[in-house]
Amino acid sequence: MENQSPSTNQNQSQHSQQTQENTRTVYVQQAPSAEKNGLGTAGFILALISLFFGWIPIFGWIIWVLGLIFSFIGIFKKPRGLAIAGLIISVVDIILILFVFAALGIAATLL
Repeated sequence: MENQSPSTNQNQSQHSQQTQENTRTVYVQQAPSAEKNGLGTAGFILALISLFFGWIPIFGWIIWVLGLIFSFIGIFKKPRGLAIAGLIISVVDIILILFVFAALGIAATLL
């Protein structure tokens, strides 16, 4: 039995080569999760709300301050888009609020 024909040895070597070629290593990589910036988004939404309700004393001011703070904190996290937009809207909003109250103060002194 030790004595095998050359064709048998050749068949065995071909079979071992085929099994080596058929074995493959598969690497599974998970897709990166989408990063979220909850504080930036909250700051943006609060800035938009304060844009419309900023003229209401106390309520509008609290919403404006929260929007400004959340947007500022959100700038230090990625993605930054909504946080930057919220910060810009908050700055524009405070300018509008000051302008409205200055106009009301001037109007009150004229009456």
